[in-house]
Amino acid sequence: MRKTEIEPWTENWQELYRQEAAQLRSIFADELPEIYHIGSTSVPQIGFAKPIIDILITVKDIAKVDGYNGQMDLIGYTSRGERGIAGRRYFTKGGDHRTHHVHIYGAGNINIEYHLSFKEFLIHHPEEAKAYGELKLLLAGQSPDNVHAYQDGKEAYCAGLVKKAMQWASAKKD
Repeated sequence: MRKTEIEPWTENWQELYRQEAAQLRSIFADELPEIYHIGSTSVPQIGFAKPIIDILITVKDIAKVDGYNGQMDLIGYTSRGERGIAGRRYFTKGGDHRTHHVHIYGAGNINIEYHLSFKEFLIHHPEEAKAYGELKLLLAGQSPDNVHAYQDGKEAYCAGLVKKAMQWASAKKD
């Protein structure tokens, strides 16, 4: 059974991302325009995170990603298909003790902007990041044995942060 474990932020997560990104770049070399470290492990200002490295990959053609499932399996990933988000391919590593999540979108998918704006917004708004980290600690304490309750508990809060992040990113462009 998966548990909700929250740990203090560590620079080690950056290194784990770099190591994994190198493997992923070699697999998706023909399709890989960009790769990013996203999620709470990429934002020191949050202070706390589940120790799972989230990676965002943008590819030229999302339809070709399924052809890489075998190679992903060889390095420990399980394909989860779209997993509820149209136009995404999602992979997890580590079974019930997850270590990595890979989110793949075709270039131009709006979810890419959501993820990257969310990260940048939190980096540039440390008070928002700290509040998010505190919510994560509270929810993990309330539901340590129910990862779905933890995720559900932060869903509305995250939606509000994404909205703020997108407004902030839009204003920066002007």
